[in-house]
Amino acid sequence: MTCQVRQGNTCTWRPSNPLPLNIVKNDNFSLLLLYSSPFSSLLLFFVHFLTDMAIWFARSKNLVSSLRHNLNLSTILIKRDYSHRPVFYTTSQLSSTAYLSPFGSLRHESTAVETQADHLVQQIDEVDAQELDFPGGKVGYTSEMKFIPESSSRRIPCYRVLDEDGRIIPDSDFIPVSEKLAVRMYEQMATLQVMDHIFYEAQRQGRISFYLTSVGEEAINIASAAALSPDDVVLPQYREPGVLLWRGFTLEEFANQCFGNKADYGKGRQMPIHYGSNRLNYFTISSPIATQLPQAAGVGYSLKMDKKNACAVTFIGDGGTSEGDFHAGLNFAAVMEAPVVFICRNNGWAISTHISEQFRSDGIVVKGQAYGIRSIRVDGNDALAVYSAVRSAREMAVTEQRPVLIEMMTYRVGHHSTSDDSTKYRAADEIQYWKMSRNPVNRFRKWVEDNGWWSEEDESKLRSNARKQLLQAIQAAEKWEKQPLTELFNDVYDVKPKNLEEQELGLKELVKKQPQDYPPGFHV
Repeated sequence: MTCQVRQGNTCTWRPSNPLPLNIVKNDNFSLLLLYSSPFSSLLLFFVHFLTDMAIWFARSKNLVSSLRHNLNLSTILIKRDYSHRPVFYTTSQLSSTAYLSPFGSLRHESTAVETQADHLVQQIDEVDAQELDFPGGKVGYTSEMKFIPESSSRRIPCYRVLDEDGRIIPDSDFIPVSEKLAVRMYEQMATLQVMDHIFYEAQRQGRISFYLTSVGEEAINIASAAALSPDDVVLPQYREPGVLLWRGFTLEEFANQCFGNKADYGKGRQMPIHYGSNRLNYFTISSPIATQLPQAAGVGYSLKMDKKNACAVTFIGDGGTSEGDFHAGLNFAAVMEAPVVFICRNNGWAISTHISEQFRSDGIVVKGQAYGIRSIRVDGNDALAVYSAVRSAREMAVTEQRPVLIEMMTYRVGHHSTSDDSTKYRAADEIQYWKMSRNPVNRFRKWVEDNGWWSEEDESKLRSNARKQLLQAIQAAEKWEKQPLTELFNDVYDVKPKNLEEQELGLKELVKKQPQDYPPGFHV
C-alpha cells in the first residue's frame, strides 16, 4: 500500500497494485471471495460472513429475529405471526422455507436461496414493528408500567345443568343421557352411599382400623366414571371408590381390602381404602398427597407414544394443589402434550385447613391457564354437569392430545376420615345444610324420577339389597385368614439382604412372646 494523495495531514491510502476480486459461485450457491493481500483478510471474513448469513436465513418466516440473533441488533422490533404453522408442506414450500420458532429453535427445510444480502435488508425495513423478540418468546411492548392484578374482578363461573330441585336449567349445554345410563348412574351413587355408611360403622365397631367416606361427592365419583372409557387409566387420590365401583369392583373386593385378608390384592400391606386393580386400569392408592399427578403425566405420555385411544385420569383435592407435585404434574403434561384429565375436588377443606389458608387465587381452575392447560369449573354436585364436562374433556385429551383441568366445586359432608372430627373446625349446621339441601344424590334422583325412570319402590329395593350384600361381604371378609407375616418382607428384593432377615426374625420372636397383642388369625 502507498500514500497516493496527501492533503494537509490527511493521507489517502490506495493499493499499490489493483487486487483481483474473483467471485465464484460453487454448486451450493455459496460465494467465495478470493483476495491476495493481508489487509483484505478482514474484509474477506466480513463479506464471507454476510453472504453465508444471507444464504442461511433467506426466505425465513422469522427473518428479523434471525438477523438479531446473529448481528446482535437488539433494537429491531418484529410483528408476531400467530398463524398456525402447517405440519405438512408442499414441495414448493419445502424449497423455500426456514422456520424459526418463538423459542429460538431453528428448523431448516431447505437452504436453497435465490437472493442476496441487500434483499434481506429490504425485508427488515418492511417489517411492521409491533413486538419484541426474546429467547423466552415474542411479546408485545408498552411504555406504561402496569402490574397484572392478583385476580380478576369476577370469578370464573361454574358450569351446571341441574338446579337444586333437579330440573334442567333452560338452554343448558350438556350431553344427553339415556334412561339406561341415568338409572345405572343413580343406582351406583346410592350404592356408594350405603357402602360408606356400613364401612364407617364397621370401623366404629373396631372391625376395621380406618375408613374414609365420599359423602357429598358421589356425583363426582360416579358421573366422571360413567364418562370415561374402560381403557382410560385412573390414578386416584383416595376419595374415588365410586370409580372402581362403576368399573366392576365387587363389594367383596372392597371388603377384602379393608380387612387386609388373604384375598386382598395388596396382601394386607396397606391401610384400608387403599384400593387398586390392574384388571380395571385403576392404580393402587398411595397415601402421599399429589404423587399421582406427575405419574399421570407419564402414563398419559406413554399412551400417546403407543398411539392408544385412551387417556390418563387423575384426581386430587384442593389441599393437594399446595404440593409441588401438583404443579410439576400439570407442567409436565402441558409441555409433553400428554392426554391427561386432571380432576380436582374443591370441597373447601384440606382436613381442617380451609381453602383461604391454601391459596389466594380464584380456586383451582385459573391454575390451568398458567400452565397452558384448557380448564373448566363445574358444579361437582350436579351429576349431569360432571358427566358432560368429563366426557368432553376426555374427548379433547384423546383426539387433540392435550391435558385438561377440571375443578369440581363440592362439599365434603363427612369427616375427613374416621380419625377426624370436622365439627371442631366447621359448624354442625353447615354440615347439615349441605347434607340435606345440597345433596348430589337427591338432586339427581329428582331428575331421574321426573323422567319417570325411578320410583319409591325401586329406591327401597335397591338400598335393601345393597345393605344385605355389604353385610354378607363383610362377614365373609372377616372369616378369611390374614396374610402370613412373611408377606411383609416379600416382593421387594430378589434376595433378602441380611438386615431385612434380622428384622423378620425379630418380629417373629415378638409375635411368639406376645400373641395377645395381635389380631385373631394372624400367624407367622
